[in-house]
Amino acid sequence: MDTVVKSMMEEDAEEEKKGLVLFGRDLSTIPCFRESFLYGISTGVGVGIASFFKTSKPLLSQHIGMGAFTITTLVYWSYCRYNWSKQKFDAQLLQSALKDKIRYEGTGVEKEMEEKGILKSA
Repeated sequence: MDTVVKSMMEEDAEEEKKGLVLFGRDLSTIPCFRESFLYGISTGVGVGIASFFKTSKPLLSQHIGMGAFTITTLVYWSYCRYNWSKQKFDAQLLQSALKDKIRYEGTGVEKEMEEKGILKSA
């Protein structure tokens, strides 16, 4: 199930679950937060360890690992948020189209819209 559909279903549930709160905002409710930080942390640790094995310089390896963490987190965050926004927009379009289909079902307006090619019947 898409993350957008899950978030739309969770909005209706209104369950009281508490996550990590930072600056008054529950981080578990932010889309893509968990995935981007997990990818960033694992990439940063992996690249940091690999650079330590290659160079044997701990300070340089820490800097390289932190840079890899930052870049990976920001890039994945941007990519994930773009896809999330696109899915949310598409879901809203589909929802409004379904509402229109239900609203005009069996009326003269439906026949006119089918002739114009706006609505399609099954």
